[in-house]
Amino acid sequence: GNCFIYTNSVNRLNYYVGGEIVTIAHLDRMMYLLGYIPKDNRLYLGDKELNIVSFSLLVSVLEYQTAVMRRDFETADKILPMISKEHRSRVAHFLEKQGFKSQALAVTCDPEHKFELAIQLGDLKTCYQIAKEAESEQKWKQLAELAISKCEFGLAQECLHQASDFGGLLLLASSAGNAQMVAKLGDTAQKAGQNNVAFVSHFVLGRLEECLEVLINTGRLPEAAFFARTYLPSQVSRVVELWREHLAKVNKKAANSLAEPQEYENLFPDWKNALKTEAYLKPQRQRAIPADKFPRVPPNHERVPVDEMQQAEEQGSFTFVRGPGDDDDDDAGDDFEQAPDTTEQSVRAPSPLPQKKETAPPDPAPSKTEMDDIEKELELDLENMNIDNVDTSDINLDEEDLLED
Repeated sequence: GNCFIYTNSVNRLNYYVGGEIVTIAHLDRMMYLLGYIPKDNRLYLGDKELNIVSFSLLVSVLEYQTAVMRRDFETADKILPMISKEHRSRVAHFLEKQGFKSQALAVTCDPEHKFELAIQLGDLKTCYQIAKEAESEQKWKQLAELAISKCEFGLAQECLHQASDFGGLLLLASSAGNAQMVAKLGDTAQKAGQNNVAFVSHFVLGRLEECLEVLINTGRLPEAAFFARTYLPSQVSRVVELWREHLAKVNKKAANSLAEPQEYENLFPDWKNALKTEAYLKPQRQRAIPADKFPRVPPNHERVPVDEMQQAEEQGSFTFVRGPGDDDDDDAGDDFEQAPDTTEQSVRAPSPLPQKKETAPPDPAPSKTEMDDIEKELELDLENMNIDNVDTSDINLDEEDLLED
């Protein structure tokens, strides 16, 4: 319970109590202890030139610390009111190092130190009061972790909201299976610009339309097109058109090479089945499945949605209702327009179909009088023809060759 005050070789003024060394001051030269006057709470030192210097050292602090080392907390509590508030933080740190954290929490006046002690002691109430006064994001996160460790999920949710910790909220909501909380988080995160958390929140709930809008609003049009091709085939044409408009500002040739199913359905295998499957799965993803149904629900990687849709159609439990933009002919696949040539600057218009030539009606058969006139003209032509000067050297009249021909 004694206190030892001394100076060392590196010109420090210290005192030792309870196995702890406390530095009172750093000296600029070698000085020697002259004495301590408890009435003035002053410690006096002098140098070789007889210069005298004093330092403040509260006797109440020394008495409190010595009482603590004797485990005499009754005496220590009586001495505590005599210690000024600016010196209580030193006393609190002393108590913490001695392992008396609860007493240190009651003594300290430093909010930061008090919050750290409350966290270590698991005092949620004190931590909440300090975090609310400080309005510190870091303190709210620390308190949220402490609340989760103590299964105080309501307090943890409030703390995560105060800290705007959307990732922590998503973890908490998804772990608890709270669909309402996940839905609220998705909307809040989207307004706050936390697009990754918003996308995952919507996707977990099966709100694929909202997921697609998040991708479109953030300018992720290629990702939106592939997302729509996978989950929302009915939205592919709209997204591809937006992608074309955006890409045309950079590379018009590349924009024109993008194909969409309404124009080039031959490039999208089983397109009609994809539209039907989307309609078939929509009621399922909008229905929340209780957690206790998990053992009886087949995993997604084991399902074949197209086969399920076709089986439901055969059983009459599913009927596909066409949208206003769907083609009325299921067998119209042979009439699809071919894909554009990507080597061209722009999409070429399909060549027009060849038109059939209109044949003139046959001339009427000549009458008997006309036939007689034609025969007379032929006879006159033969009479006037001169065949004496005709060159027949190149004409072969061999009978065998004629027969072979």
